[in-house]
Amino acid sequence: MSLAQVEQRIEQRVADQGKDSYAFLICRLDDQQPIGEAVLFELDQRNGSAELGIFIGEPEEWGKGYGTDAVTAIVNFGFGTMRMERIWLNVWTENPRAQRAYEKAGFVLEGTLRHDRYEGGRFTDGHVLSILRDEWLSRPSPPVR
Repeated sequence: MSLAQVEQRIEQRVADQGKDSYAFLICRLDDQQPIGEAVLFELDQRNGSAELGIFIGEPEEWGKGYGTDAVTAIVNFGFGTMRMERIWLNVWTENPRAQRAYEKAGFVLEGTLRHDRYEGGRFTDGHVLSILRDEWLSRPSPPVR
């Protein structure tokens, strides 16, 4: 993304904060350096549902547990503060590492959206995963880092 696109994205996130979505920076604890974002969006207060989105921008930060920590924090926020009943996400079928991480966090595969998006000159599929409030509450508390 260009700097202008990033700035526009941040402005939109600020405008939507608490209305249509809740976005949070993911920062390293040692130096508070921002490395990504975690978002609850597609908020459906009536039915208690929200979609989760997360990314860690720099590949050298992958595999260090930041994503797991961020998913834990934002799902706790969704079920605790927001009182959601269901949090769901869509992960590309070409990203099995992310799918394993979500399943490790307690998300369950609901199904596959065939030809979900067009990217790079071809259609790709997406897996829908979700976790319900009762499933999250029954999980053991993650260790504090």
